[in-house]
Amino acid sequence: MQSVIIIIHLMIVAALIGVVLLQKSEGGGLGIGGGGGGGGFMTGRGTANLLTRTTAFLAVGFFLTSMFLSWLAAYNRGPSSILPTGAPATQQGAPSPLTAPTSGGLLDTLKKADEQQAPSAPQAPQSR
Repeated sequence: MQSVIIIIHLMIVAALIGVVLLQKSEGGGLGIGGGGGGGGFMTGRGTANLLTRTTAFLAVGFFLTSMFLSWLAAYNRGPSSILPTGAPATQQGAPSPLTAPTSGGLLDTLKKADEQQAPSAPQAPQSR
């Protein structure tokens, strides 16, 4: 089903590109194909209306297929989680990877070492 809609979507895209390229430029943003005379492949008022209507029809088709494809992708997506569902059990006594350790961390070890090395009272410098 999804592949059929994608193929239809791509056909609409190709047709839309072709129809837009067939239209006569009226602006002159780059100055190409603008106000100068010269006949083109399709000229005249009737073909301009036909190409404008075809562009509008293809644009609506492009919009609808895009919306349907996004709805289909969201419909087929299941619930997801950033946490692994089959996480291996932790060892007895080891901290869980999801909880912060309460003691025994690097900072606690450094704090204990600093407390053991620090003198109990300030001492005056001694001269030699």
